[in-house]
Amino acid sequence: MKRIFCLPLFLTAALAGASALPAIGQDVGAVCGTNALTLEAAIRLALDHNHDLRASAARVEAASGRAQQAGQWSNPELEFSAEDWPVDQGDGFSDAKQLIGISQSLPYPGKKSLERRIGGAGVKWSGQELALRRTEVVRDVKAGFYRVLAAERMVEVTGQLVRVAESAAVTARKRVDAGAAAFQEQLRAEVQLEQARTEQAERQRDLATARQVLVALLGRPEMKAVRLAGGLTEKPDAALLEVKEEDWLTGHPSAAAARATVERAELEARRARLEKYPDVELGVAGGRVGATDESIVQLGVSIPLPVLDRGGGREREANAHVEAARADCLAVQQQLQREWTEARERYRTAMDHVARYRERILPKAEEALRLVQTGFEQGKFGFMDLVDTQRTDAEVHLAYLEKLFELNVAQAELEALLQPEVSSVPISN
Repeated sequence: MKRIFCLPLFLTAALAGASALPAIGQDVGAVCGTNALTLEAAIRLALDHNHDLRASAARVEAASGRAQQAGQWSNPELEFSAEDWPVDQGDGFSDAKQLIGISQSLPYPGKKSLERRIGGAGVKWSGQELALRRTEVVRDVKAGFYRVLAAERMVEVTGQLVRVAESAAVTARKRVDAGAAAFQEQLRAEVQLEQARTEQAERQRDLATARQVLVALLGRPEMKAVRLAGGLTEKPDAALLEVKEEDWLTGHPSAAAARATVERAELEARRARLEKYPDVELGVAGGRVGATDESIVQLGVSIPLPVLDRGGGREREANAHVEAARADCLAVQQQLQREWTEARERYRTAMDHVARYRERILPKAEEALRLVQTGFEQGKFGFMDLVDTQRTDAEVHLAYLEKLFELNVAQAELEALLQPEVSSVPISN
């Protein structure tokens, strides 16, 4: 009978890991030396190995290459020509005017400068996209890390609940065999045992899924069985709710990327307005005139005439892109404002739920179990009343873990919007 009363102690032990998370400034090597993965180490692994981040970093490099190439002039052309070649003479080539020279395209002033600036705006946009991907990866790693921690605690609680249910089923069977209880009591105990086993299997499946998601974010699938260090924080950071919108909105990578898009569109519009002004083709050549062997120099200038195509369509297109980019920039700011409002509300709600469970619901569930235990020992309550109350107490603890998980995820979302310093950690090459 004593084993039946052990559930609160088991649950307390299962929840003992719900302490504050380690600070992001800890030494990673020292923590990893314990053969356990900390949150900070997980974040750094993701920043080093996440495949999406590596793809984004490669796109930044590609944009840098395009920007470098945009500032280059076209290569000069080497030209060789033979003119006035008599074809009715055996040595006609010697009598021809022979020239060798080079030609170079000279872009209209301002075109190359704008193209270089357009390339620079593209690099800036790619860099902000990479920063946004980093922020999202850090947020997702935190959420995945918290989910694994919560799932582990839930597996522990359901495991203890299964053991309690097994003990209850054995006790009920003995009571029925001894004639101290009806067979219905044994059936109810066995039903609760099957329910506990089913719930444990579901929690174990959730844990396996959570681990798969986490190691995929880390880019290290071989670490699916690694032990995690730390726990779900039960102490919310109320200072996050006091941050003002203007303190973070303009610095968010999404807003910065939108501004870079506007800048690039405006530069492309200015470049399109120069399209109607033609580039000049300049050439110089030297040679000799036939058999006289007289030296000559030939100069050439070629200027396209903007008669049929004055670039009006390209200019209209570029101006439309500017308007679209400006509208998108405003839409991004409004979206960030909505996300901030929703994230704050989720965090505030999660704080309230955790506080209510910790201060009111959990104490009441534990007190109810204590009273039923005492009453059962005094013969005031039946055996199944005690078993039902024990299960209710376990369910309350599981619900509390769910609320703790929601609190930690909501905090990670707020931190992602506020751009914590860890999001700026460079990716190793």
